[in-house]
Amino acid sequence: MTNGSRVMVALRVDSTPEVAFEAFTTQIGTWWRPNGLFQFSEGRTGTLAFEPGPTGRLVETYPDGSAFAVGEIRCWDPPELLVMSWREESFAADQETQLTVRFEEVGEQTRVTVEHVGWDAFPPEHAARHGIELSVFQLRLAQWWKDLLASLHTSTGPSTR
Repeated sequence: MTNGSRVMVALRVDSTPEVAFEAFTTQIGTWWRPNGLFQFSEGRTGTLAFEPGPTGRLVETYPDGSAFAVGEIRCWDPPELLVMSWREESFAADQETQLTVRFEEVGEQTRVTVEHVGWDAFPPEHAARHGIELSVFQLRLAQWWKDLLASLHTSTGPSTR
């Protein structure tokens, strides 16, 4: 994966790194907002949940009981770092992107930084890219992550230091 396809978004939340990491991982089903352009499985939206820990996964479970493993945890280092593979159903078995999430204390807040890399490995005609030029795709993906972090911010509440 190259850094040429990096999407990086950061937002400060009103909580400790511990609370922010916990909200990101254990409450993802609450703050996550699906986006039709970035669906894991075509035409289906389910509920996301982490299987926590260094050997865990992020799984989307659908109303019919079926599930799709979005990614596998590569680094689980609470409350500072989460790294995982990231895939969609349309990806070939050997295709994936990588998501890195950092939680850094900044005064009374926590900066949550999301870095998503690897999209340059997918040509515009790939189902995951929807025929969109990489730079435009990256802008849309960055805006979605910005919206998701704003939703996370709302769910973390004020810090209790």
